[in-house]
Amino acid sequence: MTSNVLVTELLPRKYQEEIFTQAQQGNIIAALDTGSGKTFISTLLIKWIAAKNNDGRKIMFFVPKVPLVEQQGDFISQHSSLRVLKLHGSSNIDISDRNGWKLKFQQHDVFVLTAQIFLNFLTHSLLKIQDVALLVFDECHHARKKHAYAIIMHEYMQCPPGKRPKVFGMTASPVWNPKNPAASIRTLETTLDAKVIGVRQHIDELAENLPKPTEMIVFYPPPPQDYDYPSPLLWDALNVFTLLKNVDLDSGSWADVERRYFVTLNNLGPYAASSYLFSEASYLITRLFAIYRLADDSETNELVVPRSSSPKEIPSELFDIADVLVDYQAYFTKMDDPSSLPSSVSLDWCTPKVRMLAEVLRDHHSPTFQGIIFVEQRQIATYLAKILPHIPKLNGIVKCGSFVGGVATSERVSSDGGQEQVARAFREKKINLLVATSVAEEGLDFPACDVVIRFDSLDHVVGYVQSRGRARNKRSKFIVMIQEDDYAYQERYQKFMDTEPKLKEAYQAQLQLFQDVLNPDDDDDDEEEEESAADLASRERYMVPSTSAFVTYDSAISLISHLCSFIPHDLYTTQPAPVYTGDFQSTLRLPASLPLPPEALVYQGPIKDSKKEAKRAVSFLAVKRLHELDVFDDYLLPAGSRRGKDFQDAEGKPVPDMSHVAYMMDVKVRDPWVISKKMWMHPIVIDGKVLAGLITGTRIDRTQIDYCDGIVKTEPGRLLELHFNKDVECLRMMEEYTKLGIHLRISGSPFVGRPSLLLVPVTSSMDIDFQAMEEFVSNPNGNSDWSVIGSEHYDRLLVRNVNQYGRIWFLRSIRNDLTPMSIMNVTPEGEVQTYRDYYVDKWKRKNDRNKWTPVVPETGPMLQLSKILRSKDTQYPLAGSGNLATDSSSKLAGTVLIPQGCCSWLTMSNEMSRAFGLLPALAHRITDIYRVRAAKLELRLPPILDDLMVQALTIPSALAGYNNQRLETLGDAVLEVCTTVHLLNQFPYRHEGQLDVLRQRSISNRFLLYRALNVGLERFITSENPRIKAWRHILEENNDELSPSRCASRNYPRRSLQDCMEATLGAAFLTGGMQMALQTGNTLGLMFGGPSPWSLRYSQVESTPMSPMFTKLQELLGYNFNNGRLLREALTHPSFSSAAEVIPSYQRLEFLGDAILNLVVIHHLYNKYPTADSAQLAFPRTKAVCAQALAFLAVKKLALHHMILLNNVDLSQAIDSYVPHLQAASPQTIIDNGWRFDPPKALSDVFESVIGAVLVDSGYNYEKTACVTEFIMEDILSILSPSVRLDPISTLMQWISSSVCQAQIKFIVASKGEREGMQVEIHGLVVAGPIVSTSLVVAKNLVAERALAILQDSCHQYCLSRICDCNNGDFAPLEGNVMRENL
Repeated sequence: MTSNVLVTELLPRKYQEEIFTQAQQGNIIAALDTGSGKTFISTLLIKWIAAKNNDGRKIMFFVPKVPLVEQQGDFISQHSSLRVLKLHGSSNIDISDRNGWKLKFQQHDVFVLTAQIFLNFLTHSLLKIQDVALLVFDECHHARKKHAYAIIMHEYMQCPPGKRPKVFGMTASPVWNPKNPAASIRTLETTLDAKVIGVRQHIDELAENLPKPTEMIVFYPPPPQDYDYPSPLLWDALNVFTLLKNVDLDSGSWADVERRYFVTLNNLGPYAASSYLFSEASYLITRLFAIYRLADDSETNELVVPRSSSPKEIPSELFDIADVLVDYQAYFTKMDDPSSLPSSVSLDWCTPKVRMLAEVLRDHHSPTFQGIIFVEQRQIATYLAKILPHIPKLNGIVKCGSFVGGVATSERVSSDGGQEQVARAFREKKINLLVATSVAEEGLDFPACDVVIRFDSLDHVVGYVQSRGRARNKRSKFIVMIQEDDYAYQERYQKFMDTEPKLKEAYQAQLQLFQDVLNPDDDDDDEEEEESAADLASRERYMVPSTSAFVTYDSAISLISHLCSFIPHDLYTTQPAPVYTGDFQSTLRLPASLPLPPEALVYQGPIKDSKKEAKRAVSFLAVKRLHELDVFDDYLLPAGSRRGKDFQDAEGKPVPDMSHVAYMMDVKVRDPWVISKKMWMHPIVIDGKVLAGLITGTRIDRTQIDYCDGIVKTEPGRLLELHFNKDVECLRMMEEYTKLGIHLRISGSPFVGRPSLLLVPVTSSMDIDFQAMEEFVSNPNGNSDWSVIGSEHYDRLLVRNVNQYGRIWFLRSIRNDLTPMSIMNVTPEGEVQTYRDYYVDKWKRKNDRNKWTPVVPETGPMLQLSKILRSKDTQYPLAGSGNLATDSSSKLAGTVLIPQGCCSWLTMSNEMSRAFGLLPALAHRITDIYRVRAAKLELRLPPILDDLMVQALTIPSALAGYNNQRLETLGDAVLEVCTTVHLLNQFPYRHEGQLDVLRQRSISNRFLLYRALNVGLERFITSENPRIKAWRHILEENNDELSPSRCASRNYPRRSLQDCMEATLGAAFLTGGMQMALQTGNTLGLMFGGPSPWSLRYSQVESTPMSPMFTKLQELLGYNFNNGRLLREALTHPSFSSAAEVIPSYQRLEFLGDAILNLVVIHHLYNKYPTADSAQLAFPRTKAVCAQALAFLAVKKLALHHMILLNNVDLSQAIDSYVPHLQAASPQTIIDNGWRFDPPKALSDVFESVIGAVLVDSGYNYEKTACVTEFIMEDILSILSPSVRLDPISTLMQWISSSVCQAQIKFIVASKGEREGMQVEIHGLVVAGPIVSTSLVVAKNLVAERALAILQDSCHQYCLSRICDCNNGDFAPLEGNVMRENL
């Protein structure tokens, strides 16, 4: 497979071919200098492996740093046709998306990635070592100790030798420890299962292409004690304040700043050090002000409540520090360009080291100059790059950038995106001098430099070799700066120069061993603990048999940390983290927020020889146990954390992707109308009088419709004694009669096909009246013999006019006193017009080419007729739906006079005419009842009321006057409650976040669609439009009369199935309460845990004493708890737990209470407003079940702010500050303007948890819990209605949509000072904002309110009528009621 990238071919050099040839023969480590083309050799090997690999195994290219992912991935794409995927930590990688990764592995051949990502693939069994054909390790000298390279190779060794991938390593420095180079090489070779090789046959070519730079030492004097620099120093001015010394923010402490300041002072001098100090102090002060400040600095005073954060008084010392910084600002910041310095930097303000550096740069400058300066610390790189261009002798000579890789927040330097821009500018020669940390030593593709300068000391030979490799022009210089009196460094550098050639000979020859090379006393390996042989021998590896996911000592700590990162927490609580104590025997304490038994939160590991090994060992034990407890799933991911396309239900069963289901589904739905071997006749009765017989091949249950002028019903059917072979003519007679009746009374158009139901006249003895049918069918155009018609036929006879063939009339009387020539009227001009004149003119077909001449006799009487209105729709009234159908079966229009000579009469009785008029609605009702009863029987549903089931299975497009949307809204809430209760009990060791993921999956449209199709719900949906364009009850061509299918073809949206699932639950809940809802959900395959009642399914409520402090709460609730411990849990904030006592927090009960509140409010609105549609139910629900309303009830109704158990000063102060505002508010204020409030979330959370606790304590008695909830929420529920006031955002959007403006309105996050706010844009103009407030949600509403006022203000420059160029029209605001109706 190939990619679409343009491929560029390069020709290998001889020495590259030499290395490539050896790589083909076995695993090797290519030891070549920087710039020798190691990546090109690896690309040759990748193409060779890919060409011979036909088993789908992948190629992995590992790099140690994120910037190298892009660089190496682009190189391979450019020089091969392989499909390359680049992966690194900032790629938003979701390791849980198993299906997504499966697709990525299918679609790509080469993966360029950081090693930890591949380790995650292995750990969670997304990939196995044997699935890989080639492992390429860039900068492979890192493969030592606990580096990810070494851990990958440990897993490599677990794979059977015959299934292992090929290994190719690349490095410029295979020897990490020059003290024992042979051992270093052996260790690297053992780790990578490869041999270190160098170029042996084409050394001259290599030297020609990689000339060694000239090396030189530049000595500089020690830094002086005093500088000719303005006094006092910023450090002296700030050091008098004690406030800064106690600062400890997430970005670092003042002690860290102090340490870096003195390092910068010693290396660069007072100006650069003070500039660094100014930046850090400014940032810290800004953060402190943000923490302390309470006042809302939004543009308006419309928000009348304060910020819900800790109400701390700002220390006066903070303002004093800010004043000092303002005094010094002009020295370090240029107002129009904060990134630039305000003036030139005198060399008197710099160290001798910087002065000597300036001399070197000036002496080596040329028009094409490119150079790199290597330093140790990030702030040195940043501020050296700032001051060098401002030194007078370098002004205009150097253009600097700093390149420091990953960045600590506190150091105020560029992000990774900014670093990539710096690297690109250096490659494109927009800057000519790069000041870099060690991140630029390895791998990155920088141009060969004229000068490479080691500004700080070299600590190991690897850094020496790699940094020197950047100077690879023939006239390049590698300059090492050494302080004059630093003799130890001079000696160390000399040994590096002496050692490097011998090391190269060692790995080129591959047979020589060197023991005579000395190394500095400070061995680099001392920085990590050595692992004892005993520790290594006692290590374990735990693999999950079902998935092959595994955990080792090396991965256990990261798995524990990953688990804790998913624990929910609020703004006032830090992210829960594991705590390790002990030295050589470690104890692990997991956060109390994990809902585990106390004994599962604490683990003690075995005694080890090193502290780190002890920590790994206890983590390993914890992961194993947590997997047993289902806290980790079988892929060793936090259970319930997977949100990707790899979709499973709560039981771990896969839910297939439903995107293959067509948006509009063609479905065979249940339909009773067939012609079969057995036929039943059902009498149609209205007000006790039989009208006709309804015949079909299905025995129909008794059915009834309440029409406005009577009750229409069908009686139980009687099996007809018909033999198709003998009675074919009788059947055809009934079919023709039915077709003609439908044509005349219903459709008005000819009938095509065979009817699937028959409507026939019956005699008084309830036999089929074949004689009446024969008379009617034998003369379908009617009888023209009026001599036999008398007054006894009035109001009983149907009449047809030959000139108006499509219309049917009802005979009222025969007017013998009038003839067609009788005068009808006299025109204003005095012209006499007869009936005949009128009708000849009226019935002319003016556009008819055949010159139709109306048939209007001159003689004979006139007929007084009434037009019969056809039954053109199938609507009927459904009990409780509010719709009323009119009986069009007998409804007549006004009377007219028509000549008898152009009319014929039809032999259809009045009863049959009325029966045909009732037939569409009656057939619709019969179909509905047949479907819902078939659904209940075939799906084994409980006895849900028929009319509720009819609503539940009728989709909106059916336009039946009712649909499933109200029930769907109610059923959605029932679904959430039932699912929540099951998950809460099924997974007692999962926290709120994990449960929420499981719930979302279990109520998602995908899951509901899957379950609906799985049980076959699609067969019972009613989607037919009530308007009759053509008669729909027609036999299909493949109808088998011996074994009819009783199905009809229909087409409707797949989205309807999810709605019908939820609506069915709603119907069950209304019929039989929660118990019937559980039975229904279980039958439909939902995650309800079974049909049995909750009270029987779950353990009995434990009886424990109640604390006296909660007595008042029970009185306010009107409910006495049996389990005092449960109520304590409901009131416990996560911060209240301690090492001494693990107390469960309210988070799981809050999760339950939220679902209960949702259902209680929706059920209340459903009953209170029977005509409200789905949107009119859902919108007021959001006003009642929201943080503002629940916090209001928590404070005003239950006084929970006095009872909540928490151990967080900031949260306590925030609650105390907000309580007066909630106490002063009214229920109407909360409903109308709740968006203005931003109370601490803990208040609404604890209210929800108390409701959840009531349900659990009552033995899961929902009815009792709902009564308690309605009692507490009475003040809110009483004022809820479908016409509640819109919030400003909805009002603005509605107003814009009601105007002629077609532009999109945008809400954009924008900064105002140090805070984020919201602004509104339309037509590319910012019409309001940015406005900042207590939260972005409040700010968004405030700015929407402001924007609406501006856009409606005809005097404002941003009035919509002025800025909109969509159309010229009126932009007047709608009245509130109109807006609400439109919404």
